[in-house]
Amino acid sequence: MRRINGWLAAMLCGAIAMQAHAQSTWKPERTVEIAVGSAAGTGTDRTARLIQSIWTERKLMDVSSIVVNRPGGGSTVSFNFMNQRAGDPHNLLVTSYNLVTANLTGKTPLNYTDFTLISLLISEYIVYSVQKDSPIKSLADLVAALKKDPGSVPAAVSSSVAGANHIALALLAKAAGINPKQLKVVVFPGTGQALPALLGGHVGLFVNSASATASPFINGSIRPLAIAAPKRLPGPYASVPTLTELGIPVVADNWRMVIAPKGLTPAQTAYWDGAFKALAGSEAWNKELATNHMANTYRTSAETTKYVAAEYKEIKELLTDLGLASTAPAK
Repeated sequence: MRRINGWLAAMLCGAIAMQAHAQSTWKPERTVEIAVGSAAGTGTDRTARLIQSIWTERKLMDVSSIVVNRPGGGSTVSFNFMNQRAGDPHNLLVTSYNLVTANLTGKTPLNYTDFTLISLLISEYIVYSVQKDSPIKSLADLVAALKKDPGSVPAAVSSSVAGANHIALALLAKAAGINPKQLKVVVFPGTGQALPALLGGHVGLFVNSASATASPFINGSIRPLAIAAPKRLPGPYASVPTLTELGIPVVADNWRMVIAPKGLTPAQTAYWDGAFKALAGSEAWNKELATNHMANTYRTSAETTKYVAAEYKEIKELLTDLGLASTAPAK
């Protein structure tokens, strides 16, 4: 009897192993659509096109891929599109902070839990800058001015209320003991409008990503006071201290992430895990990130899901402090 049981166990183990192997060999069977919830030329759009370019040039997949812009509603149009394609692993969406804030501010009932989170790929750390001739010479000067009068230094952020730049400013204020709700924040549609406002003296502070800040920093028209990165960035930013160095333990970034519809199988998720791990490790990817002052913060699907859950909790608390959280955010 023991021999028969052993034989049956061996057969069952073999069958399970064969099934697992069969599942692990899943790969795309048709064109992969990489959607973007914003217009051409935006940060998420450039990320999606870089992914598609490297996949095509390096022949990393057996099928073709295309980038499709689905702008509208602060990414809600693209979220709705993905939500209607549950179980389809051939649809990906490159997204950012909107994945969390759109739900928290009540723009959509859809939350990060309504999708399969594939990979966090990039972090664009936030820089706090002033005009080159500003009387504010250091972060200490800025904090002192804001403590005396939180509305005394109008801050330009883009491209939305409760966006990554706005949240980075609020995190700095809160950590410095300043009520973030009392700050004077001017929200511009994009960097193209926010930067001229600083250069023209209409605002006193410019809060934006390292990639968006690099050009005016390098040409000398603005002066970064600090960056909300875990450590100093290389290149021109090597001279810019982190907030943590200056006694304010804040890290703030605008991340770029890939998600898929809900309902993917473990094998399908595993395939995309492998595909984005290979992308994140490629020379072409890392060269492009370095050129644009972005950090490679690749995470697996499981790691990304854990990270976003923590981000959701922190951002919810902050937006509640600011009076911007929906009274009943979904899920």
